[in-house]
Amino acid sequence: MISEGMAFRSVALSDLKEIARQVVEQLGKFKVWLFYGEMGSGKTTLIKEICKAVGVVDTMSSPTFSIVNEYETADRIKVFHFDFYRIKNEAEAYNIGTDEYFYSGSPCFMEWPENIPSLIPPQHAEVAIQVENRALRTIVISFHDGKEENRV
Repeated sequence: MISEGMAFRSVALSDLKEIARQVVEQLGKFKVWLFYGEMGSGKTTLIKEICKAVGVVDTMSSPTFSIVNEYETADRIKVFHFDFYRIKNEAEAYNIGTDEYFYSGSPCFMEWPENIPSLIPPQHAEVAIQVENRALRTIVISFHDGKEENRV
């Protein structure tokens, strides 16, 4: 079931720090975050801002080739950043231990989750970024509590 979310319209890159702060407020309920958007839409930039807001002290970069980057906060909390753009199939992602990461209780931020649909935990948050023009974006966040609705 999808619960209420958040929407941000006409977002400039300078607004991402505030959006990151609001995401961090939800990390107690949702540890797995899926980021959708075209190449260059700002997924990595937003994830970096979220990591800064949660207190990551490590250097952050896109895990395009490594698939996963592990960061640590000043409080020694682990944060995982995935990029599944180059994944050839779900088995490849599963073999790196995605289940262990996703159910570790640590924040997990994933780019290109559409490449691993059956591996995504039922409880997660989705961040959809749509570019309005070069400078502005619309960001819609939805929360999935993992409970199936019974439909007749």
